[in-house]
Order: sequence, then C-alpha cells, then structure tokens
Amino acid sequence: MRMKSFSLIFFFLPLLAWPCNGFYLPGNYMHTYSEGESIWVKVNSLTSIETELPFSYYSLPYCQPQGGIKKSAENLGELLMGDQIDNSPYKFNVNVSESIYLCTTKALSEHEVKLLKQRTRDLYQVNMILDNLPVMRLSQQNGVTIQWTGFPVGYSLTGSNDDCIINHLKFKVMVHEYEGKRVEIIGTGEEGMGVISETDKNKMSGYEIVGFEVIPCSVKRDPASMSKLNMYDKIDPTTCPSELDNCQVIREQERITFTYDVEFVKSNIRWPSRWDAYLKMEGARVHWFSIMNSLMVIFFLAGIVFVIFLRTVRRDLTRYEELDKESQAQMNEELSGWKLVVGDVFREPSCSKLLCIMVGDGVQIAGMAVVTIVFAALGFMSPASRGMLLTGMIVLYLFLGIAAGYVGVRLWRTIKGGSEGWRSLAWLIACFFSGIVFLILTIINFFLWGSNSTGAIPISLFFTLLAMWFCISVPLTLLGGFLGTKAEHIQYPVRTNQIPREIPARKYPSWLLVLGAGTLPFGTLFIELFFILSSIWLGRFYYVFGFLLVVFLLLVIVCAEVSVVLTYMHLCVEDWRWWWKAFYASGSVALYVFLYSINYLIFDLSSLSGPISAILYVGYSLIMAFAVMLVTGTIGFLISFYFVHYLFSSVKID
Repeated sequence: MRMKSFSLIFFFLPLLAWPCNGFYLPGNYMHTYSEGESIWVKVNSLTSIETELPFSYYSLPYCQPQGGIKKSAENLGELLMGDQIDNSPYKFNVNVSESIYLCTTKALSEHEVKLLKQRTRDLYQVNMILDNLPVMRLSQQNGVTIQWTGFPVGYSLTGSNDDCIINHLKFKVMVHEYEGKRVEIIGTGEEGMGVISETDKNKMSGYEIVGFEVIPCSVKRDPASMSKLNMYDKIDPTTCPSELDNCQVIREQERITFTYDVEFVKSNIRWPSRWDAYLKMEGARVHWFSIMNSLMVIFFLAGIVFVIFLRTVRRDLTRYEELDKESQAQMNEELSGWKLVVGDVFREPSCSKLLCIMVGDGVQIAGMAVVTIVFAALGFMSPASRGMLLTGMIVLYLFLGIAAGYVGVRLWRTIKGGSEGWRSLAWLIACFFSGIVFLILTIINFFLWGSNSTGAIPISLFFTLLAMWFCISVPLTLLGGFLGTKAEHIQYPVRTNQIPREIPARKYPSWLLVLGAGTLPFGTLFIELFFILSSIWLGRFYYVFGFLLVVFLLLVIVCAEVSVVLTYMHLCVEDWRWWWKAFYASGSVALYVFLYSINYLIFDLSSLSGPISAILYVGYSLIMAFAVMLVTGTIGFLISFYFVHYLFSSVKID
C-alpha cells in the first residue's frame, strides 16, 4: 500500500508542475522595490586565483560608509569559506540613473601603496553584491564574450613599473517592472516586508532586480577640486579613458578620488531566472561523455561479475548440491580455489578496530554526500544561498554520527562475536575523521592567521565547531553504537579453523592489483572532478548537481563491482585475507584523486604563488582525498562482505 502511494505521488508531481510558469526553491524571497527607493550595495572579501587567500575589502584604502562599517550576518558555511560581507557607501535610487561622487582619500602612505600594488599584481578581484546578486563583468577575448564575477583592484601598465587603481565604476542594474491592475506588489526591500494597498496598485509600479553588471575604469581626477564635494553629490557622467596616461596611478602621496555611474535598464528577464546568467552550464557534452564512459566501465565489470556468479560460482554450487553425501565428502577432499579457504575466510583481520572505525566514518560521509547532492539537485542549495551547501553538509555530518556508530559497532560485534569494548570504539569513530580534519584545518589556520586573511577560521568559530561536535556528533555516535549492540547478530555461515591456512606464494604482490583497481572508479570520477576543482579554486559556480548525482551513483556501482571482482580473485588463489583488500580495492581511487589534484595544481593553477597558497591547496586536497577513500572503501567493503557471506552460505562443508 505504501509503495502504491509513492507511485501515485511520483506520477502526479509532473502534472502539478506542468501549469507553473516559474518555480524557484533556493535563495531568498523576491524583493520588489518602488521607484526612487534607496538600495545599498554590499561588499564581500577580495579574492584571487593567484593566491587563494581572501582579504577584507576594507583592508585597502577604499571609501567607507558614513555610518561606519557593519558586518552582515553570516552563516557557518560563509565563515568557513572566508566570506566577509560588509556594507558599502555605494547607494542606488531605483530606476534613477545618475553619476555620483563618493570620496577622495588621504595621501597614500608607503604601506598603502605597497599593499595596493601587491593586490593588483596578485590579480585580486573586488566582489560586490546587490539584492543577493554578485556583480558581473563582461570582457571580450578573441571575439568571445567572457563573464567574470567581480572586477580587478587595478591593472599593471605594460612596459612600466606603474600600476593603476580602479576608482570609477559604471554600474548597469537590470530591472523587471511589474505594473497595472491585478498585480499584487509585495515589497520586502532590505529592511522588512510591506504590502501595497489595493488603492495604490494602479498608481505604483514595482521593480525587481534581475541583473547587476559593472564596467571598471581608472580615471585620473584633480583631488583638490573633487575634495570640495560631499559624498553623494552629483557629477558629470564619466567615460572610461582609452589613453593609459589618463589612468589613476598608484604612487606615494597620491590622493585617489572614487566615483561611480549607475544606469537602470528595463529587462524581460523574470526574477526566478535571474541566476541563469551565472549558472550557464558549459561543457554539457563533456558531462555526458563522462557518464557514457562510466557506463562502458560498468557494463564491462558487470560482464565479469555475471561470469563469476552465473558461470563459475553457480555452476560449482549446482554440481555440489547434486551429489550425494558420500560424493560430497569425497569432493571436499578435492576442493580447489575459493572453496579451500572456507575455514579461514571469516578469520578476524589485522587491525580490525581500525577497519570498523573507517567503515563507520565512511557510512557517515557517504550518507552526508548522498543527501547533500540530492537536495542540491532538487534546488534547495543554490549559490543564491551563500554558504548553505557547506552548512548543510556539516549539519548532516553531525547528525549522521548515529549511522556511523551503529554500522561500526555492529561490524565490531560481528568480527569479535561480542560487544565488549564498543564504547571506546564509538568514541574513536566520532574522533577519527573529525580529528584529522581539525588537525589539518588548525595547521592551515596558523598560516592564514599570519597572513591576516579572512579565510582564517576565527577562534570563536573553532570553539563553536568543537561544541557542535561534542554536543551533537559524539552523543549520537554513542547512541548509534548502543543500538548496534542491540541489533541482531550477523552469523557467519561457516566455522573458522583454529590454525590459519598457509597462503600460497604469488609471483606478484597482491597490493599491486589492489592499487591498480582504483583506476576504474577514477575513470568514472575524474571529468566531474575537474569541474569541482575549478569551482573551488577558480571561483566558478558549480550547479550541475544532476550530473553529479548520476556520476555518484555510477561511482557506487563501479566501486561495488571492482571490489567484488578482486575479492573473488583473491579467494580463488587461496588468499583469505580479503577484508582490507576489499576496502582498498575501491578506496585506492583516493590516491588517484590526490595525484590528479596535484596535477591540477601544476598545470591548471600554475599561476598560484606563494608557499601559503600551496599549503592551503594541498591541505584541502588531503581532506578531500581522505574522505573519498573512506566513502569508496566502505562501499566496496560492505558489498564484498555481503558477497562473501552469500557465497559461503551456499556451501555446506563440515
């Protein structure tokens, strides 16, 4: 009955969605502004693909707002990503195009000149936000229009040691207008919500911001005459100078004047579609190629598994079951291959506690990844909601500690035959992956603190994360472990001999085959990995979570098949130590993920400068590779355990 209800739900969902013109799950609510209403631009951290170290916008001598700098409320994900969103003096009046004077700085000191030049030559970008939309800059390269988020701090003059600062911004704000009868205008603005009354509907029109673009300029002005103006005084419109001699050079004792133009342009883009310009999916064919490539690998491995099960295992079992007891006894003496290790196949592996810990943590991370990708694919974690993706991952990880404790302790009971020591095991499961991540982040943080980067995690946030881990993850992991002790015991289908069987010598090390097996799951993953790394390190938006979900499911299938095939191969050569090999057969993909990350650093991030940037990159790559190893290794091990259990439960050998 329940399955029937779910079927009806999935049948009617497309019908419910059919008449809808637009549907927007993520981000914030729609803001509708009235004509002339003041809106303020916010500024985020300065970022650079040259250093990957974010810095505060006001670390440079920019104009400050009249009421002082006020930080916006930030979620956990934004803080961890190094975002620092502040207010700014840039103010627009809706649907009013004008040219505005901001301020003239004091004479630049030697330190400020050095800092501006360094930020300019490190290609730092200024990131601004209007109504939750990042500012976009368009440029032409070889006849192709390229979109960038943010604009440079400045630019270097060719053939000279001088640098120019961007001090004039030409903003273009695209708005979608709603007016006339039967249009209910709900204005949320920046402060709160207000509903326009029925009598005002025909008199007023509402504007929704659907685009935010900028053309950055460097304009040399006379500071003596400009400093007589007050902030927000109107000035004559400015054109960007084409001659380099007219740019504002960064030099000591120079006073810099900041101004801006704003132009409002009506657009047919509707509010639910305003993020489309940022989320344009490039390389769709490459994603499809990745999926087709993965399917080829899956079918190849599925063929091998099919041969193992139907032509070899089932044939042997059928022959065995057709014999009478006397013939079975005679056949037991003539056993060969995997049937010879029947008395050792479930012998306790070396470092069994570590195996249980890694499998438990792998289940926790895998559960977090699946739920996150599914929610992101459904649109609940859009880039419009900054930091929500990372915040959601952390919260899910904390609460999935119950699954980690349950699986780890239940596997421990299966291996040991009892629950003794489950509390210490549950504690280790809670501390293993989290502890390693905290250690790496702490080392990275010391370097970031020394650089005064906004990417450094504040001490208060460190203690907040520790409190969340200790108050949520640890108790839930212990609870999961307790439930694992109460769960039904997994019985081995065969008895284990007291004396271990000698493993025949092999011509080549078995670990060589295990490490080589990781190339197959990596072949499924590496194309999508390129887009993920580009999103993290090149500041590009990643929003093809539908493709990522498909690739993740294919990765799970490939890991399962690879691990089963290698486990069967080891059993056939009378190697009963399959536990760790099953884990690393698929978990070894992490080695190739880390090597690919280093390859990406050398060839795609070749402009990355400074040892701190390299330490930051390698540290985060280690965390990613370690998490991949735990997830893929756990998938391979659990499927192999089920395979071995099923295989030997079909054989009755005394």
